[in-house]
Amino acid sequence: MGETNDGFIRVCSLDELKSKGKLVFGGARSPLLVVHDAGKVVALDNRCPHLGFPLHRGSIEDGILTCHWHHARFDLLSGATFDLWADDVPTCPVEIRGGEVWVGRDCRHADEAGHWRRRLGDGMAHNIGLVIAKAVLGLKAAGTDDAEIIRQAALFGARNRDGWGTGLTVLTALGNLIPALPEDETYLAFYKGIRRVASDCDGETPHRAREKLGAKPPPFETLKRWLRHWTLVRHRDGAERTLLTAIASGASQGALADLLLSAVTDRYYADGGHALDSINKAFECLDVIGWDHASDILPALTRQLVTAKGREESNSWRHPVDLVPLLESAFEELPAAIEEGASKRDPWTRHGALAEEILADDAAAITQALSTAVRQGARAADLGRALAYAAALRLARFGTANEHSDWNSAHHSFTYCNGLHQLLKRIEADGDAARDRAWESLRGVYHGAMALYVNRYLNVPPAPLPGARPGDFEGLPEGADDLRRRLLAVLDRQSQIDEAARIVARYLALGHPPQPMIATLAEALLREDAGFHAYQSLEAGVRQFHEWRGEAEGGNVLIAITRFLAAHSPTERSQFQTAAIARRLHKGGKIYEDETTEAETGEAGA
Repeated sequence: MGETNDGFIRVCSLDELKSKGKLVFGGARSPLLVVHDAGKVVALDNRCPHLGFPLHRGSIEDGILTCHWHHARFDLLSGATFDLWADDVPTCPVEIRGGEVWVGRDCRHADEAGHWRRRLGDGMAHNIGLVIAKAVLGLKAAGTDDAEIIRQAALFGARNRDGWGTGLTVLTALGNLIPALPEDETYLAFYKGIRRVASDCDGETPHRAREKLGAKPPPFETLKRWLRHWTLVRHRDGAERTLLTAIASGASQGALADLLLSAVTDRYYADGGHALDSINKAFECLDVIGWDHASDILPALTRQLVTAKGREESNSWRHPVDLVPLLESAFEELPAAIEEGASKRDPWTRHGALAEEILADDAAAITQALSTAVRQGARAADLGRALAYAAALRLARFGTANEHSDWNSAHHSFTYCNGLHQLLKRIEADGDAARDRAWESLRGVYHGAMALYVNRYLNVPPAPLPGARPGDFEGLPEGADDLRRRLLAVLDRQSQIDEAARIVARYLALGHPPQPMIATLAEALLREDAGFHAYQSLEAGVRQFHEWRGEAEGGNVLIAITRFLAAHSPTERSQFQTAAIARRLHKGGKIYEDETTEAETGEAGA
């Protein structure tokens, strides 16, 4: 067998190939199959692109190559599949030189990145996990930017489902976590997030695009009034066209956040906090994929915005304590409190103390504590940070005597409070313009505090934070790697909530760098068939951990999310198996036992 400088290999004589029909020989990246059929010579990757079965064991009839493992069928000449779940077979160039068959050693698609973008679209459109996994690997190998992959998936999700779905939240949460992940784990993050978007859109009605209102938009404050009105009267078209007009007017991110936050907080803790969290995730999605796509992404929020129910309609917020008049009274006082607080020059630093006050058993005392903080100079983002920490403590102190489903109540308030905090920071970035509208934005803080008040039973009795008692860390190793391995092993067993939290607390108490432990928590999550809430909690927890910049409160946030993840581990891990199969195929590994000998196949080389 000879090889030329142009990368071609002599396989055999044309007469020999005609006689044998097909031959297998070693290529640059995989075994290659050379076939003589109907007077034509074709060379292609010998691995079935579905699951890697050797194609030379298949059959050829009427120009169709059929793999006998799962019966995937391919056009022999082009390698294109008739079955979208299988993928196309990469082909190689063939030349006949003086009666000899020469084949290019490297089989690949003509436009690798373009091919895998199309395949990612196919995988999402038909909700085929293996196709999505292989497409992600192909795009990464082709050098496609992370943001471009997320952008394709996010736009698909926004256009192929009528409303923001949990898949887009998972995709965004994992996109936010990618910088904290080792390179090997980023593939799983992409796969899990994109697969959730595809599942969300499967069989759903696509979004029907609306248009902005007119060539000359009205003043922003008018648009804000209109959006609040259309939200309250549940007019979807009016709300969406108003929002699109605000986007087209060039409104800042902070102004758009205020626009949506003012509308969603006209109802108390709308949709159990989900409506506000979706708004925040849509903004974070645009941070990743680019704000030039705001008119594609933000309209997905309007369906939930106009259909959400407020907690003022629920019994738990009206009896035995009617929280609505209590909050309305606090809201009336907010403008004066904000004005008084604006005159304070010293920075406000009582975040941890306020968090404990928010967890009080007296609703009136909670609203008073918030209003006092405003008068003392606490900014909107300060209140959001304290509120998010209070919500994290609900998780950290969650009593395991509660029903398992009660974890969701604690989780919902935590992700709501984190989302509110992020939106308030975005609004505050507008400076003086933000202060003029601050009282409306702050209503969400009071709503979140009341959600925590209603859920106070979750901490009766409160679970102690690990490390608070002598002997809490007895029997645990001290090495950072040993502790991380111990955590992964513990999360292979059910109901290891306190033990998992103990390991993370020990790790942090020893002063080990937090980033590897965060990566380990992400690894533990990504190997599971995790629910929507687990992705939300980890991403929100990592954000809130970093808010504390090494202070002890940040450690308590990591303990909180560790307890939540441990309460929901382990799972079946079927998605992990699909991702692992795709990775093995991408690396050229076999997932079958190949007992074929050279004599049986007439191979031309190794």
